[in-house]
Amino acid sequence: MVEFLVKRLLLCVVILFFVMLMVYTLMYSLPTGYVETVAREFATKPGNIKSAQQWMDELNAQYGFDKGILGGYFTWIKSAVHGDFGDSWNWTVTVTQKFKDVIWYSFALALVAFILEMVVAIPLGISAARKQYSATDYAVTVIALIGISLPTFFIASLLKLLFAVKLGWFDISGMEGRNFLILSNFGKFLDIAHHFVLPAATLTIVNIGSLMRYTRTNMLEVLNSDYIRTARAKGLSEKRVINYHAFRNTLIPLITILGTSLPGLFSGALITETLFAIRGLGYTSFYSMINGDIPYTMFYLTFIAILTLMGNLISDILYAVVDPRVRVH
Repeated sequence: MVEFLVKRLLLCVVILFFVMLMVYTLMYSLPTGYVETVAREFATKPGNIKSAQQWMDELNAQYGFDKGILGGYFTWIKSAVHGDFGDSWNWTVTVTQKFKDVIWYSFALALVAFILEMVVAIPLGISAARKQYSATDYAVTVIALIGISLPTFFIASLLKLLFAVKLGWFDISGMEGRNFLILSNFGKFLDIAHHFVLPAATLTIVNIGSLMRYTRTNMLEVLNSDYIRTARAKGLSEKRVINYHAFRNTLIPLITILGTSLPGLFSGALITETLFAIRGLGYTSFYSMINGDIPYTMFYLTFIAILTLMGNLISDILYAVVDPRVRVH
């Protein structure tokens, strides 16, 4: 296991190196107007003593844009490995500081949606497989197809219309109510949690369909296996057959889905957070991208790449934990 982990970690480092090279190449290939615009903005700020050209030369030197792709890449990555991704051009603080300020909003939102997704999708998928071609199976299939087919912005707009406009239970967008500043600490927590209900529901509905279908398909495959028929022939109860024998083997393909869900817990729901004005990582990254914030965009893409590699590595490790027949060499 140790040898396997070392090999996979080394492979992840190599992959990350080339992914970061691709990210830098994309940013380097953007029109120089982005840097020029930022330089002019810095030059017009009160108290500034540098010209726009001086700012432009300084920014190009800081991120290696004046050294070619490879030279600039190694300049950037040398700072990045020490945790220095530069200053955000859009948020006027360091990239890492802005990341620390917003990451936990995204994590809390995604964690709630992830738990709801597991609690709802997996039992419904199993129930649909156990009662194939029944009313339950058709109902689960319809719900799954709705979740898969409808875009995020449509579901978010529908929830806003019903629960915010028609019923008035929630605000249309934002993270705090009008009386937020005069609330106690616990009251502020409840207020933020109240504003997270619709975004969490949107994420759950969007992601629940594919997991239900995946669970149903794999459970049907397992239930038609020879060892399941043998277990039933031995007189085992249906509950034990399903919960112990069948579900345990269904977990292996499900781990692949759950492992790849790791980036979503930290990367921020870009569309959902933007629609509901939740100032998380997705919201911040969206406005950084449309405003040409190159340092923050490079950091965000690198962060997503790291999470993806970690998710795949965790999935491989969990295979051996869930199923003793799987041996890692």
